Amino acid sequence: MANTFFFYDLETSGLDPRNDRIVQFAGQRTDMTLQPIGEPINVLVKLNDDTLPSPEAVMVTGITPQSTQADGYSEAEFARFLQADVFTPDTITVGFNSVRFDDEFIRYLFWRTFHDPYAWAWKDGRSRWDILDIIRMTRALRPDGIEWPVDDQGRATNRLELITKANGIVHENAHDALSDVEALIDVCQLLRQHQPKLFEYLLSIRDKKSVQKLVNLDDKQPFVYTSGRYSAEYDKTTVAFPLTSAPNSNVVVYDLRHDPTQFVGLTVDELSKKMYASWEERTADEFVALPVKSLQYNRCPAVAPLGVLEQEDGWKRIGLTLADIEKHKQVLVKHPEFAEKIRSLAEKRPAFVSGKDAEAKLYEGFLDGTDAMRVETVRNATESELADFHPSFSDERLSDLLLRYKARNYPRSLSEDEMGAWEQWRSARITEQLKPYVASLQKLAKTVPSDKHFLLEELQLWAEAVMPVGEGDA
Repeated sequence: MANTFFFYDLETSGLDPRNDRIVQFAGQRTDMTLQPIGEPINVLVKLNDDTLPSPEAVMVTGITPQSTQADGYSEAEFARFLQADVFTPDTITVGFNSVRFDDEFIRYLFWRTFHDPYAWAWKDGRSRWDILDIIRMTRALRPDGIEWPVDDQGRATNRLELITKANGIVHENAHDALSDVEALIDVCQLLRQHQPKLFEYLLSIRDKKSVQKLVNLDDKQPFVYTSGRYSAEYDKTTVAFPLTSAPNSNVVVYDLRHDPTQFVGLTVDELSKKMYASWEERTADEFVALPVKSLQYNRCPAVAPLGVLEQEDGWKRIGLTLADIEKHKQVLVKHPEFAEKIRSLAEKRPAFVSGKDAEAKLYEGFLDGTDAMRVETVRNATESELADFHPSFSDERLSDLLLRYKARNYPRSLSEDEMGAWEQWRSARITEQLKPYVASLQKLAKTVPSDKHFLLEELQLWAEAVMPVGEGDA
């Protein structure tokens, strides 16, 4: 089958994919020339009674829990819909900052609903692409033909709603998922029209293996790299150098904008203090940051060979010269012990803290073959079948997930004991969320315009409806 793009966007109940939930999903499939295929998708997803949404998020989206309950899919229905109709074979899933945000929400959704959290993004010709860094690199290297917005302080900004406004693209309802999808497709058409070579190149290098060919430790070569971690002064773009291996078969790269001489002689302890400095330490006037970062091959990084800088004043645009790059590279080559120190520190990086709850423990290991078959059975079971299905999972996370899955999607499948266990867990979760929720409502009540007061009232009613018995009024 031929590849197609599927552009998508989410609105969520908050910013944490482990604890917050998808409340709106919108998307549009296109062919490889960005022409629409079929009708757009725009659906709500029920917010369950175990979750208090971020009031700030609701003020932005206007999506209340009650509206999702009235018109939304259950999470199980939504997950099946995504698998059957959206993430089909040979689909290139496209978003704006989606790799770091939207895609994570999709993974945790699939984890909670007994679907494979990863296959949707790679199996059967599927792949993904994130347009944010594509926009950043285009702005840095090939800006001609596109109007590039700045904020009120005159600083470069790549917010989608400002790019559309600067270029006369209709984007009437920013932070509505479907409106954002339509705007993103129009922005991609703009990029493809004015800078087709760069657009097609970055599309071709989106997958892990293609990135590894350019950025590898067997034949270390400088490369152009655009990342949100780099300075806005040069549009988030620099020349980097593959330095050493990173956990999970990734790579640590060095920013060749900076002379390594001041770092190569430091001890492991001194490097560690820089590498793992706190935010307060990093913002101190005397702090000199260590210009290394991990590049993750499977996150669609915007990378390119140095040849892209030979055209259209590329070197000048990012404030570098080939001579400086070569000089700094040679310092690294002559001090292999520096790379070894960085490798040892990268391996000791504090582990990702997923949380105590099973729903937050997605990244704490893959399932074995037996559990994978049991998970498939759960996913395909009807409500009546789930009532009589009591598998002995090897992975202790799955028993907790099964109880929540049944309670949210098939509540009549619960036994009396299971209902009690669910209500105990649900009550504890709501109680934990309640205090910051009420504080946010009280703060917003003093600042939101009168035409949004009804949203606050709906949020108050939602809290009262889902509150555990004995907690009192919100």
